[in-house]
Amino acid sequence: MVDSRTDRLARLIVEYSLDLGPGQVLRIDGNAVAEPLLLAAYRHAIERGAHAYVAPAVDGVVEALLAEGSEAQLTYISPGAPAELERLDALITVWAESNTRSLSGADPDRQRVMVDARQELAQRRMQRIFSHELAWCGTLFPTQAHAQDAQMSLSQYERFVYGACHVLEGDSDPVEHWRGVSHELAARAKELQAVSLLRILGPDTDLRMSVAGRSWIAADGHRNMPDGEVFTSPVESATQGEIRYTAPATFQGREVEDVRLRFDYGEVVSAEATQGEEYLRQMLAVDGASVLGEVAFGLNYEIDRLTGNILFDEKIGGTMHVALGASFPPTGGTNTSALHWDMICDLRDDGEVYADGELVWKAGRFLRPPAELES
Repeated sequence: MVDSRTDRLARLIVEYSLDLGPGQVLRIDGNAVAEPLLLAAYRHAIERGAHAYVAPAVDGVVEALLAEGSEAQLTYISPGAPAELERLDALITVWAESNTRSLSGADPDRQRVMVDARQELAQRRMQRIFSHELAWCGTLFPTQAHAQDAQMSLSQYERFVYGACHVLEGDSDPVEHWRGVSHELAARAKELQAVSLLRILGPDTDLRMSVAGRSWIAADGHRNMPDGEVFTSPVESATQGEIRYTAPATFQGREVEDVRLRFDYGEVVSAEATQGEEYLRQMLAVDGASVLGEVAFGLNYEIDRLTGNILFDEKIGGTMHVALGASFPPTGGTNTSALHWDMICDLRDDGEVYADGELVWKAGRFLRPPAELES
């Protein structure tokens, strides 16, 4: 019997996030451990007349490739992958791990080679998503491994995940909830359009970036579930100063802690970490990875704790994430990279953000609501 919360999440993604229609081709990606959600999403897609199929991943495949593959094997892309990507109308990615640290012992240089080889495919996927040719939503299915990372029991973690998505029993209609969130975030994004310069101040952080001419996007549950942020891509050559990421940063199962970066004319010129520094440097060597691809305000105050999973951590109300690597073309961003690594700067206790010299954010909150919502 399917957990009713899982079924409500699947329905929310199919109906609201993707707005899936008859005849559309949907692929559902996810580890086999997420079978209940994969199956529920498939059933709801079929109900709406879509042509859906599931592509389950197998534990150990990537680990085996990184451990034993030749360079030719590391860089191999299935000849059918580009054509399949072009055929899809919609894509659901379900993140679910039975072991979130399975790649911790992998050679970081070999990981860089594998990531680099997939840059062209990753860029094409992003182009299709942001041109609205491909509807995509990424979500998470709670597992024991994720619960352990979050220092919760599985039942506690399930309630946390489903609560953040607003699909618990007794919650109001999830679709109406996210439509309301969308209205609020759109108003904030509209107001930020007029900003040219952002300055982020916090512990060991004084980072200045230009966002002049860039568009801000409201992340309202259409591409992530849960969601709750507004973001843009900074001008590639204009980031100056230093930032300290106090939350651990994880990419491909490797964790880096207490990251400190210094930027000059838009590029990282100094990088340090108390744990995982070698891996950080290897990833920065990926083409385009030393440039900022995103700056975002986390505005989901229902997510109030770090759990070690970026899907939730980047949305925490009162934080900002400033990402390395690929930027978003719809914002005006031009940086291309196979890497997009979101890192969290927690500003809830001691942080300020200035927009064109005016203090607009303090201790994790905007000082006033958007003018559109005040009227």
